[in-house]
Amino acid sequence: MQVSVIVPTYNEKENIVSLVTQLLALPMIMHVIVVDDNSPDGTGEIADWLAAENAGRVSVIHHPGKLGLGTACIAGFKEALAEGADLVCSMDADFSHNPRCVADIVDKINQGYDLVIGSRYVRGGRSTQTLDRKVVSWSANTITRVLLGLHAHDTTAGFRCYRRQALESLDLDSIKSSGYSFLFEMLFRVERLGWKVGEVPIIFQDRRMGASKISRNEIVKALRMVLWLAPRRLANPT
Repeated sequence: MQVSVIVPTYNEKENIVSLVTQLLALPMIMHVIVVDDNSPDGTGEIADWLAAENAGRVSVIHHPGKLGLGTACIAGFKEALAEGADLVCSMDADFSHNPRCVADIVDKINQGYDLVIGSRYVRGGRSTQTLDRKVVSWSANTITRVLLGLHAHDTTAGFRCYRRQALESLDLDSIKSSGYSFLFEMLFRVERLGWKVGEVPIIFQDRRMGASKISRNEIVKALRMVLWLAPRRLANPT
């Protein structure tokens, strides 16, 4: 099966070479799609070099500005589907998600799941984040699970793998979120359509280098998205 991994980037020059190298070393048919939001630190140029060095296994999408996680993932999803990927994964570029865990996620999806999440909140999973960030994360998960009626435990996790058919069933152009709320909006839509969702435990590592991209404005936008989606729990899936 062909596996495509979407890696959204913004100022990740310290991490991108090592991450892509480790992904390509995994024992599977792997294609990495880097989606760079015009990083001023030169991440996009480094990604272009990686694509040239690994022709056919790495590609790069350049955005004209900082358009957000959701916009990056959707662009990557569309390219992966057009290239014939059977499984489409997404992960952070900062090593908060261990690339070796891609194999565990793919193994799980091959057991009959349509979306598998690398989860901090199932048995065996945990986070090494600071206490304040753990509280923010746990609160966000609790709010989204309760208000949106989600069954998955880690609703805001960005480490995921979708079966091709599940992605094709969604109207990607109708996704409202451009930022981090994209994660639970996608999960909401997948669950509403009846696709089978599973989770595997991961250890979420606080980033090794660089700075966090989640701003207060992103948190506010995410809360607004929860409130927009919540009434739609009672509607038929579309």
